[in-house]
Amino acid sequence: MNNTVAEQEDDNTVYVGSKPAMSYVLAVVTQFSEGQETVHIKARGKAISRAVDVAEMVQRKFVEDSEVEDITIDTDQIETDEGEELDVSSIQIDMAK
Repeated sequence: MNNTVAEQEDDNTVYVGSKPAMSYVLAVVTQFSEGQETVHIKARGKAISRAVDVAEMVQRKFVEDSEVEDITIDTDQIETDEGEELDVSSIQIDMAK
């Protein structure tokens, strides 16, 4: 799924993928500056560490009055092109201002 399309579907959710962390930091800061009180940062698999980095950078350097309100971890089942089901770890970090 294209990150830009995903962000438009749910206004206060930022889906973290393979772009540099600063791209997602900018998206979170933009959401806060547009008046969102809560922003959800979501990631799966290898992008989880990048999502944690994004939350930390937002809180420490860009929106210092923000805080991590909740963290949810889960396992998603995804289907490969060959039809196999794989378990993929996922995280959602809810940040509030």
